[in-house]
Amino acid sequence: MSEQTTTAPVVRRVDDRHRYEILVDDKRAGLTAYRDRDDQRVFFHTEIDDAYAGQGLAAILVEHALTDVRASGKRIVPVCPYVAKYLTKHQEFTDITDPVTPEVLTWLDARLGR
Repeated sequence: MSEQTTTAPVVRRVDDRHRYEILVDDKRAGLTAYRDRDDQRVFFHTEIDDAYAGQGLAAILVEHALTDVRASGKRIVPVCPYVAKYLTKHQEFTDITDPVTPEVLTWLDARLGR
């Protein structure tokens, strides 16, 4: 059984951990992780804790993260399958989205030590 949200979720960027977090009642409910590559923010993983599943929190989290990327003057590279899927339904970010290329994937693997 999932917990019910009693206050509006809050999204914050945590630069030293390279991620955006979504908080529900001051508890971290999920995150989307990134690495910055020049003027690109490369998103590679999004997760919502099971206790918060089914509440639409991933969409709220990614919307806030992508809006922040736009405000920062950066571009989006959607390596994360959830972010890529979100972008197919939200064309308002097309103008700042770059394709996932083998070069980006090699760079990301090196950054993550994979």
